[in-house]
Amino acid sequence: MQLESPNAAAAPRHERRDSGFGRDWIFALALAFAVGVVVWFGRSVKDFFQPTVADVVVPSFSGQSAGDASAEAERLKLHATVVANQPSDRFPKDVIMSQRPPAGSHVREGREISLVVSTGVTIFPMPDLRDQSFREANLALDRSKLQLARATVVPNDDVLANHVLAQDPPPLTSVREGTKVTLTLSKGPPSAVRVPNFVGEFIDDARADAARAKVHLGQIVWTPFGPQGPARGQVAKQNPAPGALIDPFAPVSLQVSAGPTEYGYLIRQVHATATVPARDGAANVRMEVTDETGTWNVYDGYAQGGQKLDFNLTVVGKSELDTYINNELLSQVTLGGDAPMPSPSPNRKPRTP
Repeated sequence: MQLESPNAAAAPRHERRDSGFGRDWIFALALAFAVGVVVWFGRSVKDFFQPTVADVVVPSFSGQSAGDASAEAERLKLHATVVANQPSDRFPKDVIMSQRPPAGSHVREGREISLVVSTGVTIFPMPDLRDQSFREANLALDRSKLQLARATVVPNDDVLANHVLAQDPPPLTSVREGTKVTLTLSKGPPSAVRVPNFVGEFIDDARADAARAKVHLGQIVWTPFGPQGPARGQVAKQNPAPGALIDPFAPVSLQVSAGPTEYGYLIRQVHATATVPARDGAANVRMEVTDETGTWNVYDGYAQGGQKLDFNLTVVGKSELDTYINNELLSQVTLGGDAPMPSPSPNRKPRTP
């Protein structure tokens, strides 16, 4: 009888286990390869039906017109949109001054590019804000797109409280939108002033006393009182009476003697007009009347080119209206003269036409 060794059967079983392990590795590798092929094939199919979006470098649109920028953006398959218009002293009107995203950025096709377009610079005359209330001045600044930088209050008896006394830039100075403006406001006069006694004073002394008392003189009527009347230039009557408490801006009228040798004048109501030449634009206009009572301003302020100014005036005796534009004499008009008078009589009174 033949005996078999125990090791003889063990060797084949070990060999069989090694053979099974190798087959598992081969199967895993084959499966991984198959999955990779399927994924690759799927991505290929997806790219075929839906290609990857291209990458675009954003150009610089600064300095171009909006139309040119839009055309260039369309060529690059981008979408240009104007999102704002802003004034600029660097870029001319209708030229692109900034963009977002900035030039050189990498974006996908179809990306929207935001553009800011310049409105250029608008130069215009600085409006005259003097004598306006602080509220009115603020509204005027808003309308002109100007900025209030600062407002200070100073003592002043000639301008109403909280009204503009001075401004910087001055009226008619060339300014642009966004210019900063400084205003000086009046603290205003006292609530009431007492009227001095002007009767018996000569007109120059009366004017000086009125200035010291912060009283505004109104109409000064030169009246012929005849040989028995006061000396020429002496105040005969006043209204309101001496000692009265009045508003600081209420006028005080004076009746002044024309002198013992004067017996009468023609008192005229006249209509005066002046038109600012259109070529001058806004300008300072002063209309000055000279008659038997002296020289006084009818108008002294700013007016726009082509604006017509008209006034109803009361003049005494021979009179003349002088109109000045920016302190240059524009015209002289004689408003009338005294008609021939009969021989003087102490009882003669002023006549009206």
